[in-house]
Amino acid sequence: MWLSDFRLVLADRIIERGALRIENGAIVAIRESTVADADIEGNGLLLLPGMIDMHGDMIEREMEPRPGVRMPMEMGLRDLDRKLASSGVTTAYAAVSFSPASTYGHMRSYEHTSAMIRAIGEYRDQLLIDHRVHARFEVTFPAALAVVEELIAEGSVQLISLCDHTPGQGQYRDFELQKQSYAKNKGISLEQAAEQLEAKIRERKASTGDLNATLKAIAQYCALHGVPLASHDDDTIEKVALMQGLGVNISEFPVTIEAAREARARGMVNAMGAPNALRGMSYSGNLSAREAHAAGVLDLLAADYHPSAMLPAVLVLAETDPDGLPGAARLTTLNPAKALGLEDRGELAVGKRADLMVADNRGVGHVRMAFSNGRVVCSDGSLAGVLSAPTRHQDVIRMS
Repeated sequence: MWLSDFRLVLADRIIERGALRIENGAIVAIRESTVADADIEGNGLLLLPGMIDMHGDMIEREMEPRPGVRMPMEMGLRDLDRKLASSGVTTAYAAVSFSPASTYGHMRSYEHTSAMIRAIGEYRDQLLIDHRVHARFEVTFPAALAVVEELIAEGSVQLISLCDHTPGQGQYRDFELQKQSYAKNKGISLEQAAEQLEAKIRERKASTGDLNATLKAIAQYCALHGVPLASHDDDTIEKVALMQGLGVNISEFPVTIEAAREARARGMVNAMGAPNALRGMSYSGNLSAREAHAAGVLDLLAADYHPSAMLPAVLVLAETDPDGLPGAARLTTLNPAKALGLEDRGELAVGKRADLMVADNRGVGHVRMAFSNGRVVCSDGSLAGVLSAPTRHQDVIRMS
């Protein structure tokens, strides 16, 4: 199948009016000119690699759209799958959490999170895009090591991250701000919130020795089995040094520019949220993704909680990226592919998996069509030839 008359966004440049051929799910040819009688005519639209989202929190909200209103897992996965495809995401790591003491603890228990992970494995062959699992472990979760060993041994997870949401550090450096948020979420007074948060701080300090031993064991097990390891909300140079010493290669959502710079200096890559980059600010008052990008220390963009922000964020950052659109697009394609060991995707190149996104750059940008493994998984119906293109499912998404 030939796709012709597109602006092909390669890893290092743009082919202004080129063509690309797909066979058996792979890219087999790229031309710097158009071809006659193409299967799909682009009329100058952008053709980019499908985006790789290493951290998406959305699965919990799909399964429980309102507090206490639980939907079937199969339905939640299906709905999330379609939202991701229509956002141009073709590889998605569902960021599921083992954190029963958190605000969403009822959704992050061992039992519920394990069931979500296994549901992804059960249904992934029925879904439109490539779904993987990013298991997030609160370092204070008592059974963290045993669960990591269990899930890796059965091949259920493809990425592990280490989180510490203890008050007064990391994402919650501003104790007063967290106290107010905690009181509101729990429906308690500010005094009660302060008491409970301070108790968490004392518990964390008392268990530091045991926690460090657990972190080291988790890191060793991940390294043994080739599972990438990320840290979460690094806020100090010292924490970055600790994580890098454990073998962590991805710093997710660094809280300060100092931490982001230290991570880069130590050979780690920095991942930040696309909503942050699009808005130009962190909703929790931490490091701006645009500031990190301007400083040259932003490597990856993740959906975080809003996948439709990814393309608009790329287009915003392309305006200031030293390499323009190819440089900004690498944040959601080639860079995460390298960081996560996905050697078969992430760029428009012969031999790579044909995960593709067709988009325009008007306004915030619009995804017109997406391909997963060479098959159309969503389309707004505006491109000639799409109805005859091979699809993975008979009910390819039609976007209005």
